[in-house]
This record gives sequence, structure tokens and C-alpha cells, in this order.
Amino acid sequence: MSETTEKVRKTLARRYRSEKRFKAFGIGAIMIGLLALVILFTDIISKGYSAFYEYSVELTVHLDPEVLEITDVSDAEQLNYGNYTAAVRTALRELFPEVDEAREKRDLYSLLSSSAGYELRDMLTEDPSLLGQTLTLPLQLDDAADLYFKQSPANRDTVRLNDNQKSWLITLEEKELISVGINESLFTRGDSREPEQAGMLGAILGSFFTMLVTLFLSFPIGVAAAIYLEEFAPKNKFTDFIEVNINNLAAVPSIIFGLLGLAVFIGLFGMPRSVPLLGGVVLTLMTLPTVIISSRAAIKAVPPSIRQAAMGLGASKMQVVLHHVLPLALPGMLTGAIIGMAQALGETAPLLMIGMVAFIVDLPSGPLDPATVLPVQIFLWAGSPEQAFVALTSAAIMVLLGFLITMNTIAVVLRKRLERRW
Repeated sequence: MSETTEKVRKTLARRYRSEKRFKAFGIGAIMIGLLALVILFTDIISKGYSAFYEYSVELTVHLDPEVLEITDVSDAEQLNYGNYTAAVRTALRELFPEVDEAREKRDLYSLLSSSAGYELRDMLTEDPSLLGQTLTLPLQLDDAADLYFKQSPANRDTVRLNDNQKSWLITLEEKELISVGINESLFTRGDSREPEQAGMLGAILGSFFTMLVTLFLSFPIGVAAAIYLEEFAPKNKFTDFIEVNINNLAAVPSIIFGLLGLAVFIGLFGMPRSVPLLGGVVLTLMTLPTVIISSRAAIKAVPPSIRQAAMGLGASKMQVVLHHVLPLALPGMLTGAIIGMAQALGETAPLLMIGMVAFIVDLPSGPLDPATVLPVQIFLWAGSPEQAFVALTSAAIMVLLGFLITMNTIAVVLRKRLERRW
């Protein structure tokens, strides 16, 4: 008896040790995953936070009509095409009167962004009475000058500026003419070749219109397909074939849907490239399997007793589905739709195939205007050679992750608040 007890004790000891090892491996795997996540977020935030603020220089600009070449303040064309760059350069040159060589002047002028003249134009167009006045204005610095102040003193030598430009920037800083503020351009402008002028508003609007089209197409179609397959379709080989293919489509690489959109919607139907309407249609095809599968799962979760009770009271099959099953399954359907939309929001490959990789400066005003989306904007900025685009890329990733986390949080909250336990 004692030998049997000893064997059982040893067996239990081995089992407990195995359980502890398995538990330790599980905890280790979770810790490694969390560590990788922390490293990823730390890297993105450390590179991208500087894109949310910018440095500018305070210049005293005289809006001289002769310098601006404006003789009639009521003439909109003169206001639009005035020589605002000359006024800005004159103000900058007054701070450094010793700069007289042509090459040095070019280096000095390059410290300011080319948008400085446009800022003056917009101000004068909005208020023509400013003509002839002297104003002290914060004007945007060029991306290299802006990056110079964002770098730590030890790393400022890596910025592509010559010694004269660095000394001029130090002089401006000593005179307390350098100020820092929120980078409004990041959320108010479209894309640009100049990093300090580049913004993601065009991509955000493009993503919004694309997701709008995707939602209006994928949700009704997916719910209708799920209701038919789950409630009305006969169980035969044909419906089995459809179900298998829906499950298979959920695992198809997203670029295949891009090729389908390129061949069918552009090649066959002649739809315009790089518009949110086309992107929404392509993403609808990609998200439909997810919406259908999640909607069917939500319908299956409704107890059969609900259907039987309704039919026992004389309701038709359609009334049972529309008045009882669908309202109870809707929270689960919405959750699946939001998850599918979040998946579509982060897709890049199918949109690259249909031309949404184009360089778009103007802000889209509707689904038929040329546009890009946030993932494609990140792809474009990541391939740009300017150093300042590194921060812009990381900032756009942070914004995209914010949208994705928000959508998934909404899905979780909806599921918790609206779900019913039977």
C-alpha cells in the first residue's frame, strides 16, 4: 500500500511540476508580448511626438505696397499674386544686415518655409486694411531649421545646415525670436513635398469617406446574407458550398481584393482611380466575410425559444426574424461590423492596387474626389528621403492607432452593454 501511495505521490508531483512549467511558459509568453508592445509604442511615440509641435520665428514685416507690388487693394488678383516673399525676405534680412553675398542670402532665406509668403497673402486677403502696416508675425521655419531646434544640442550637428545657418538660428534664439507652438498644419492641410507644410487632413477625410462607403455597403449586404443563410436558406450542397467559400474568403490576402477591383471595377466598369467610392467598394468585398460570419454567430446566439414563442402566437417567419431575432442579434452584428471596419481602416495593399497611392494635395469634399487614406499616407511618408518625414510618419501611425483603438473599444463597450445572456 505504501509503494502505491509513493508512486501516486511522485506522479502527482510530476504533474504539478508540469503544470507550473506550463503556467510559467504562458506567463513568459504574455510578458514577451507585452514587452514587444511596449518597445513598439515607445519607438513610435519617441519618433513621432515632435511632429505635433513646430518652431517659428517672430519677424517684423512691413506690408509695403511697393514691395508687394499691390497698387489696388480691391483687386483680388493683385492680392493673390503679390510679392509676399519679398516682404518676408526683407524682414529677415533686416535682422542680419551683414549678409550681402547672393549665396549667403539664399542660405538665409532657406531658413524660412516657403509657406511664409502664403500666410501673409491669406492675412491680407482676409483683411485688406493691413496693407501698409507693420506687423510682428510668427512665421513657419523650414523643416531643417525646425528639426535643428527639436534635436538635442548633442545631435544638432546631424541636421543638414551649414555653419552660417546654424549661427543665424542661434542668434535668433538668443534674441528670443524663436517660438514654439502646436503644429496646426498637421491637422489642417493635405499632403505636401515640404515636410513642414505636410498634413494628414486629406488622408483623414479620405479614410472617412472610404469607411462611410464601406459601412453603407458591407453592413446591409452582410446582415441580409447572414439572415438568409441562417433563417431562410435550405440546407443543401449549394448552401454548404456558399458557406465554405465565405469562410475561405475571410482568409484570402487583401491584395487579391485589390487585384479584383483593378480588373473589374477599373478595367471593366471604368471607375475612376484613387477615389474613396472605389476604395470603399473594394474594402466592402474584403470585409463582407467578416460581417457575414459575425452576423450569423449573433443570429445563432438567439435562443430557439424566442422563435418558437413568436411563431406560436401566429407570427410569420418574416415577422419572427424582423421583429424578434434581428433586434436581439443586432448588438453582435454591430460589434462584428465595427471590427470589420477597423480591419478595413488599416488596410493598404488593396488600395495601392487601385491607385490611392497618388500624391493628393487638395482636400477631398466627397467620395468622388481624388483622395488617399491614412495607411497609404504613412506608406508615402515612410518612403520620403527628408529626415523630417520620419516624425510625420510616426505621428500618422499614432493617429491611425488611435482610431483603431477607439473603434475596438467601442465594439467592446457595445458588446458589454447590449449583449444579453440567456
